[in-house]
Amino acid sequence: MNFRRRASLDPPVPPNLGSVRFSWPKSIWLWGHGIATLLLLPGALGGARTAWALVLTYLTLCLGHSVGLHRGLIHRTYEAPRPVRRVLVGLFVLTGLGGPLSWIRLHRVRDFWQNRPDCPAYFAYRHGLARDFWWNLHHGFRPASWEAYGLDPALEQDGTLRFLERTWWLWILASYGLLAWLFGPGAAVVCGIARTSGGIVGHWFIGYWTHKHGERRFTLPGASEHGSNSLPLGWISFGEGFHNNHHALPDSARMGILRREFDLGWVTILGLERLGLVTGVRSWSRGILPRIAADPHPGTPSRSARKAPPGPFFGWARRAFVTAFSKGT
Repeated sequence: MNFRRRASLDPPVPPNLGSVRFSWPKSIWLWGHGIATLLLLPGALGGARTAWALVLTYLTLCLGHSVGLHRGLIHRTYEAPRPVRRVLVGLFVLTGLGGPLSWIRLHRVRDFWQNRPDCPAYFAYRHGLARDFWWNLHHGFRPASWEAYGLDPALEQDGTLRFLERTWWLWILASYGLLAWLFGPGAAVVCGIARTSGGIVGHWFIGYWTHKHGERRFTLPGASEHGSNSLPLGWISFGEGFHNNHHALPDSARMGILRREFDLGWVTILGLERLGLVTGVRSWSRGILPRIAADPHPGTPSRSARKAPPGPFFGWARRAFVTAFSKGT
């Protein structure tokens, strides 16, 4: 039986591990936003609204998702006081991607299986685009037990995270109402509904593409998924599209490695560090790696120490961009 045929017959997960079930709330949320965007966006687009939608995209997807949830709460690549963590996770909620605890749990499960050779089909990428769209945006995984996945008790018992897990969708809908009240219905469409719809589909597509296509600099022994790097997707996803780098160096706050791999999430973390809002930033470019999954192929830049640049703010900003594009040598 050839590989494609075998992949098409793979169940999402073996029954002893749990089940993958169709989710009506997830599907209605996706298609409700998508249909509303298709119907309402053409008549609501405008230069100012589009600019503000991009600002909100940076605040929610970059600061909230990439910096706050992914590099912060999940991978602990820096330390931050509780008020800062709460603001960042609040911004994540406004992405409309879902509840913070659900995303933390799913990420833990995906990492657990993708770093093993026996990864179930649901968490691997042995299938095509259509099946991944169907599985990931319309279904949810229910494990037989969470015990094997090493969930963090401190996060699971955090009152703020538990509250936002239950109410995340209410905050999104309230934000649409606030936008409509303050700036008119068109602002709610462009800066709210369409931004959320684009974020959901864009996040899924970048995750799919950067596991199936692109450059692979690292090979991870024993792993079934290694990720790949895509320059254009990395640029527009605040560094998340440099996914092979991230698979190999999950404890690094900096996902870009080569000079051309501009990582806006990393620049943002440098800014937060300079403002004193985060500390203990860990990065391959500072030589701080608690665990590294694999040795790079020849030609990968070395991991030498680099300190946050001193000086006035504008001088720092210029040097931060240079640092983000540098090789870390």
